[in-house]
Amino acid sequence: MFVTTAGRTDDLHIEQAKNIATQFSLPFYQRNKRSIARMHQDYRMDCLVVGKNKLELHKISGSMPFFFHPNLAMVRTKRLMNGEEDPYIAAAKIERGSSILDCTLGLGSDAIIASYVSGPGGEIRAIEENPIVSFIVEQGLLQWESGIELMDAAMKRIHIQTGNHLEVLKTLTDNSFDVVYFDPMFEERIEESEGMKGLAQFASHEDLQLETIVQAKRVARNRVVLKDHFQSKRFEQLGFTTIKRKTSLFHYGYIQL
Repeated sequence: MFVTTAGRTDDLHIEQAKNIATQFSLPFYQRNKRSIARMHQDYRMDCLVVGKNKLELHKISGSMPFFFHPNLAMVRTKRLMNGEEDPYIAAAKIERGSSILDCTLGLGSDAIIASYVSGPGGEIRAIEENPIVSFIVEQGLLQWESGIELMDAAMKRIHIQTGNHLEVLKTLTDNSFDVVYFDPMFEERIEESEGMKGLAQFASHEDLQLETIVQAKRVARNRVVLKDHFQSKRFEQLGFTTIKRKTSLFHYGYIQL
């Protein structure tokens, strides 16, 4: 992977791009009016583009860049503000002051909603294996202004940890979080949002292991929660009670502790 700037840039963003390249031990290449497609041809690597208040990750073989945008979380937050139920919050039984370990950060939508509901007294830690995805989402959570004050505060409270979720779980003490949550890449494909199409190119597709669930049950005080495709066999194979949702292509499952 290499780092470059947006097509129209300035000295500030060039310096920012160089600093990010140094942080991740990646090469930095000047844009020099080239398209991203041309730079892919020139360097044969994925590309991180540093723009004004935006980071984009471009796969050399992909058509949809990955970038942070809390669009779904904004919709869900507004629904909660209107008194509607969020299925993830209901499945995990998250309340004010809850502590949640989100083992599959992705775009951060579920972590944002959990942080919003748990409030300033809660604790949200989210794990992401891909270090560049982790960095992009972390910067987005810190910098994004949604226009919803409580949601912006919730985003800034999320602590992101880069690593493999099984290895992280092994380091944690017993009963250290109220909820441990998994939202792995679905085995069955469904129509994805633009953001998810971008993420799918860089997300881990490693299947959930029984050892991971054993560790999650040790770390969780109340529940281990799984989100998956409605046809997934993981719920039964890993011992989850399924909450079936007739109008949805994905269900939630839980293990009550």
